[in-house]
Formats: sequence, structure tokens, C-alpha cells
Amino acid sequence: MSLKAQVRTDSLGNITVHMEGGLDFENSLPFRRELQGLIKDNPLSSVTLDMNGLDFVGSSGIGVFVETLRILNDKKSQIKLSNVKTEFLKVFKLFEYDAMEAMIMDFENDETETLNTRYGNRRKTFQN
Repeated sequence: MSLKAQVRTDSLGNITVHMEGGLDFENSLPFRRELQGLIKDNPLSSVTLDMNGLDFVGSSGIGVFVETLRILNDKKSQIKLSNVKTEFLKVFKLFEYDAMEAMIMDFENDETETLNTRYGNRRKTFQN
């Protein structure tokens, strides 16, 4: 099974790697090298691995993947995970990796809480 990754950079320089296909032992080491190069070339950027398109994660591939995340995060890289499927969370637990800690779930800075007071309670501001 092959792994495809699309790298996208937003206007702030944050990088999102959209992973697609399968992650197994054959492609996890080349993926590690690519990810290390990406981080080396962009040391100030935060990197998010979007795992929504992953269909398969092999046990040997996930071992190398978890090791890669640990190595890169120990070097103070800002690698985050997004769209991790529940079946992959279970596999992460087997390797004693707390994926929840690396996942993007920024509820503390949720601006939707005040939407009603900012917009809903306004009166019409245009003239008829």
C-alpha cells in the first residue's frame, strides 16, 4: 500500500501535511526523512499531520511513525496531529503514545462562544 502526502503552507507559514493511503513499514522510513527535511527547512513553522485520508496503518509502520513523532517533538518541533480516526488512537495506545496530547483541539480559544453577543444582539446597522 502506498502513502501519499500533500504539503500545504498557509499565509502564516504553518504547514499541513495531508496524509493519504496507508502507512506501513516500507513507507514510514521515507516519510520520516521527508518530515525531518521539511522541519529542517522550516524551523519556525508549526507542522500539522492531517491523518483523515489514511485508510490503513500497519503495526510495524505505526511503530516507526510513533518513534518519528517522539524524536521530532523531543527536538522542540511543533508537530500536531489532526483528524485521527478512533481505530488509530487505539493503535497509538499500544505503543504508549498519547496522541490526544498531540492532537489539535483548541477549545480554550474558541471564539464561537461570544458570537451571539457580538453579532446576534446587534440592531440593524444599515439605513432603509
